[in-house]
Amino acid sequence: MTSPAPIAGCPVPDCPFCQRIKAGEYDKRGGCAVTFEPLNPVTPGHRLVVPVGHLENALANPVLTGLTMQYAAEIAAFYGIEACNLITSVGAAATQTVRHLHIHIVPRREGDGLHLPWTGQPRA
Repeated sequence: MTSPAPIAGCPVPDCPFCQRIKAGEYDKRGGCAVTFEPLNPVTPGHRLVVPVGHLENALANPVLTGLTMQYAAEIAAFYGIEACNLITSVGAAATQTVRHLHIHIVPRREGDGLHLPWTGQPRA
């Protein structure tokens, strides 16, 4: 499968992820995706994995979403992350704030205080 074309014709002129990719502001590129640190990491080592071609969300292209998730797993292994959440959201109601598919790699540690409601963990 070929990688999507770089951002030349991004349909969202103010997409912050397309802007970062176009400016070369990423740490690693693997085929169809890149990785970089988010502006406000929630734990040490928090990373984003973003497809190079603009894709609104994970439902827009399941094949590219799968390739992006595969790259996220490879990046987590590359950085030696042993416990993490891999998170993506679709739509504003699901807390998607940037309308460009992105997968959060959120490293976790026992007692890190990051509460996820479906886990039964106590709030910090």
